[in-house]
Amino acid sequence: MVKELVVLRNKIDLLDTKLLKILAKRLALVKKIGIVKNIYGLPVYIPEREKYLIESKKKEAQKIGISPYLIEDILNRIIYESYLNEKEKGFKKLNPNFKKILIIGGKGKMGNLFRKMLIMSGYIVNILDKRDWENNDNINNLFLNVEMIIISVPISSFNDVISKLPILSKNCILIDVTSIKNMPMKKMLEKHKGPVLGLHPMFSPENNILARQLILYCNGRNPESYHWFLKQMQIWGVKLQCINSIEHDNYMAFIQSLRYFTTLVYGFFLLKQNIKLKKLLMFSTPIYYIDLILLGKFFSQDSKLYTEIIMSSHNNIKNIKKYLHNINYIFSLIKKGNKAEIINIFNKVKILFKNHILYSKIECDKILRYINNN
Repeated sequence: MVKELVVLRNKIDLLDTKLLKILAKRLALVKKIGIVKNIYGLPVYIPEREKYLIESKKKEAQKIGISPYLIEDILNRIIYESYLNEKEKGFKKLNPNFKKILIIGGKGKMGNLFRKMLIMSGYIVNILDKRDWENNDNINNLFLNVEMIIISVPISSFNDVISKLPILSKNCILIDVTSIKNMPMKKMLEKHKGPVLGLHPMFSPENNILARQLILYCNGRNPESYHWFLKQMQIWGVKLQCINSIEHDNYMAFIQSLRYFTTLVYGFFLLKQNIKLKKLLMFSTPIYYIDLILLGKFFSQDSKLYTEIIMSSHNNIKNIKKYLHNINYIFSLIKKGNKAEIINIFNKVKILFKNHILYSKIECDKILRYINNN
């Protein structure tokens, strides 16, 4: 081997060792920050601080001839690891006098995630699952002194769970975490006369941390009673967005139900064509490669859950019919060789996206890097 190459590589190895030691020192400081945040009840995720940190270091990098996007990638990964370290210290309990929380469906993935986060925040949490309900003659005892009930069950089981609930204390907070909101909110408000809150976590329950993750929430009744709980979730790092239940379901019909339907159909089509995915990936452009990654992630999820989401939306059947009508219309244009009308449709849709979601090449590259890192 060339002597000069060995010398240079040895120098790189020394620098890499120094980098590791610097990272270890940084993570040690992060743990101390986690303790301070715990004491004062500060959120794990502070978007303004994160944005300032990344943008300022990108500018510094550019001044000394380092790619700002390299630094952005490195910092994003370091920040993610920092959130994991902060999480180990637990979270401040915002409502110290709160007694007991019951999670119905707490053995499921999402219910178990809420259970872990609440326990890490110092709350007493019990769980009630389907088998417990069927095999427990003194089920009502589980509801004694319960001040919050979180229902985390499949949509198909929701009505059955609501019907089995005993009369709850007027101060008990009743919450659901289903992917549709209008029907569950109505059922909870009919059943319970106390505080009611609807949550829709817009992330997989397999996430290690909740920093940067989005939860949509719908106010039901007596929001002042559960305002502290919304703050508690923000301490976990969650981003919250308020929306009414009808608007929620209208948008979810496009964001989830219809999109999942089209993804299911496309995946099924590939299956029936006996496509070799390895070659498909080999010949793909980066954009289509992203499509295939997202397709693979979709089919790695819980099939029962996603089938329920597709089938539970009342708007989805109407939307699917309209979608199929549009497919047939464009197909008819292709059969007729009507290029002019297809170009016209293309340009109209282009205007829609240009006015609302215009990504520059830099932003597209950022999305590509994010997907590669996650």
